Amino acid sequence: MDVLTLSLCSFLLFYSIISVWRIQKTRLRLPPGPTPLPFIGNLLQMRFALYQVYPKLTKQYGPIFTIWFGSKPVVALCGYAVIKEALINYSYQFGARGSIPVSERMAKGYGIMTTNGERWQQVRRFAVTTLRNFGMGKRSMEERVQEESHHLIKAIEDMSSNIFNPHTVLGRAVNNVINLVVFGRRWDYEDETFLKFLSIVYNFFNFSRRPLGVAYAAFDSLMKRVPGPHQKVFADCEHVKSFIREEIDSHRRSLDLDSPGDFIDSFLIQANKEKDVRNSEFCQENLLISVFELFLAGTETTASTLQFSLLVMIKHWKIQEKIQEEIDSAIGSDRLPSIADRLEMPYTSAVIHEIMRYLELVPMALPHKVTEDINFRGFNLPKGTTVLPLLASALSDPEYWKFPYDFNPENFLDENGKFCAQEALIPFSTGKRICPGEGLARMEIFLFLTALLQKFSFQPANPTDAINLDVFRRAIRKEGLSYNLRASLRKKKLEDTPQ
Repeated sequence: MDVLTLSLCSFLLFYSIISVWRIQKTRLRLPPGPTPLPFIGNLLQMRFALYQVYPKLTKQYGPIFTIWFGSKPVVALCGYAVIKEALINYSYQFGARGSIPVSERMAKGYGIMTTNGERWQQVRRFAVTTLRNFGMGKRSMEERVQEESHHLIKAIEDMSSNIFNPHTVLGRAVNNVINLVVFGRRWDYEDETFLKFLSIVYNFFNFSRRPLGVAYAAFDSLMKRVPGPHQKVFADCEHVKSFIREEIDSHRRSLDLDSPGDFIDSFLIQANKEKDVRNSEFCQENLLISVFELFLAGTETTASTLQFSLLVMIKHWKIQEKIQEEIDSAIGSDRLPSIADRLEMPYTSAVIHEIMRYLELVPMALPHKVTEDINFRGFNLPKGTTVLPLLASALSDPEYWKFPYDFNPENFLDENGKFCAQEALIPFSTGKRICPGEGLARMEIFLFLTALLQKFSFQPANPTDAINLDVFRRAIRKEGLSYNLRASLRKKKLEDTPQ
């Protein structure tokens, strides 16, 4: 063995000993958890997906435990009671955003998703207020979703075959709602720029939840420098950001200070008002990243939920028929569904809420960070500790659900068949960091799904296809969902036909 090799081996051995010593020292200050390995922590034990193994870890260590992403300790919170206590009862102490290396590289310290302090407060407050002003929860936004429902229905009707993959058209419809809010216009479903933009958004999402994305989060300082497919993901994001910059410049040239037409206009008007305000966060980079984050948060998740909803319809045809009966009774066929119709459709509301619960589309909330030293449920958490609320553990918490592990709309119905909201339904997280687009997402899911079921009946592409919802929901978390179905126009009921 030559001197260079001996020196390298000695260095690696010394580095390993120091790393193990540091980890062990840190472990003494945190809740218990599985023993991490040098360098990789608990990644192999988690199989790069904590949400798959947390039930086993909870049985062994309780609802609060520590796992290691490489050399980074993370305290996991499991069960609705624990998550509620942390994010609501101790909202200040658990209200900061933890590190998200993938998003941080894209955002570079701007926007809403990865920021803290005054920047986060100013930009988030503006985003929530503006979305409401443009109709979140109001009639104007409802009309925009209904308008897009017409385009979605026509796109399905115009297909040469009644067999298709719903991923494509649903993603385009959902993204066009965001286009209307952000840019003030929608794109044709076959527009090349539109399709490229959607593809990049999907690729970014898929990268973030696959093992390569988890490895990037654990070893970001190294992964930034090594070649690989992840570098193309970030390069593609830069192309999208360039496109958004061009849109901002175009809006700036045609801006009417008295009549904002969309989110970009509203931000530019506010920036003009605060141009002399010290510490104002209304700069172009915050606008750019906020728009990008709206697309990330508002496209893939809502489209995937709708995709899975149609899968439920073709799996449980009796549920589909019962929803259609409710649609026929409450709405008829001469107008599109409206948000007000939800009050007359308890079974449909229960099914939609059960889909969001059972799907567990976002099984883990984005990481939080403890803002001060705190004793939480007997554990001393030092300031700066990263905390990961496992939303899936609340959505299947047996303390709160009649049927925690099965798909069953009875979770949201009382003995008289009336809809009952459940506090443990937190697919959008809860507390200060709850998703700002929750209201819009819920509106889209209801309006798009009921409009489709009003017009079409859905069946498997092949009558012999076996559909296992649990298999599909696990697939959707890892790599997205892809399947074909058959859509057939519903016959108009005799009583709906003009005499």
